[in-house]
Amino acid sequence: MMLAAGVLSILVPAAPAAADSDTTFTDELHTYGIYGQKDYNAFIGTITCKRLDRGVDKDADAAATFIHGQLEHGATTEQAWQFLTSVLRTYCPQQLGRPDAARP
Repeated sequence: MMLAAGVLSILVPAAPAAADSDTTFTDELHTYGIYGQKDYNAFIGTITCKRLDRGVDKDADAAATFIHGQLEHGATTEQAWQFLTSVLRTYCPQQLGRPDAARP
């Protein structure tokens, strides 16, 4: 029982940190005029990181194209790139070092 309580105490603090990241991410998206459900946008962000990590999207252009297809109808290409930049900073900073991570 003590082991379960110890494991639970380790897992519980992680939830607010993730929630804070999602809120920060959502707040940043709002500055770009990107709205939508907070959980959905966070999900697209984490999926984008996985796609980059696994090579599904070979470069930032491919990732931005994927994101653009997930955003609300009428979203601009610029907003897709802003979303991608926010994703990289928030959910997968290890991808920031990619030579193609920032649009020229």
